[in-house]
Amino acid sequence: MTAPSGAKSPGWRAWVLLAPLLLWVTVFVVAPGALLAVYSFCERDELGRVVFEFTTASYARVVDPVYLGIFARSIGYAAATTMLCLLIGFPVGWWIGRAPARSRARWLLLLMIPFWTSFLVRTYAWIMILKQEGLLNAVLRTLVPGMAPLDLLYTPVAVMIGLVYAYLPFMILPIYGSAEKLEGSLIEAAHDLGAGPLRVFTAVIIPLTLSGIAAGALLVFVPSIAMFAITDLLGGARVPLLGNVIQNQFLQARDWPFGSALGVVFMLLFALSYWVLVRLRDRHGEAAR
Repeated sequence: MTAPSGAKSPGWRAWVLLAPLLLWVTVFVVAPGALLAVYSFCERDELGRVVFEFTTASYARVVDPVYLGIFARSIGYAAATTMLCLLIGFPVGWWIGRAPARSRARWLLLLMIPFWTSFLVRTYAWIMILKQEGLLNAVLRTLVPGMAPLDLLYTPVAVMIGLVYAYLPFMILPIYGSAEKLEGSLIEAAHDLGAGPLRVFTAVIIPLTLSGIAAGALLVFVPSIAMFAITDLLGGARVPLLGNVIQNQFLQARDWPFGSALGVVFMLLFALSYWVLVRLRDRHGEAAR
């Protein structure tokens, strides 16, 4: 395909500007991914060293019912986290996006403040809040004298709280971006044509912010599957997810081929999730038009 008449093709200066990005992607994305793919077809000796002999035994272990159950649990937790983040994050992102321009920066600053603190510090803070002698039970005992302390720490509920807290901003920010760009005249026109609030929400607001919803869902769903720090700290390692298994294979079991196979499957799961979200967004956009 030839360039349009009058259009200049990118010169060497453009490639020079792109070189740092291409180098970063190659070193930290392409090369590790290729290394995982190679290791996943290797064997492991008695000392845990990688032996470069072709085998598909690691992928055969992936379909073991035990690991399929972990995959299913991980997807379930990630899906629940995504839905809760969407239910909480959409109203917040919409409200910030439609707020006066002068106040948007303040609300975005408040949203970003947690990122100024280490992720591990914030997770340990939740331990202090959720434990039996923690802040939450102290407040509840003050409000309801004689109430037995809630046993939330090291439970699936604590894991869900930690996941939603960690990834909620990644849902709010894309929705905020879509809501900010939405033309208010379209909503006014829908009301003028007799559409009620529910009809306006489903037929106008949702389709026009679907790109932000899809981006937020992808940013929340995929990392939630592989999260291991929250499940270890807040779940007490009682709720192992895919990230915990991969971590254990590399650091404890010293089975790098199997851990690599799980990593490759996770990357394929990411690609599948991205494809599904893009297809749903495009199909919904075509239906809306």
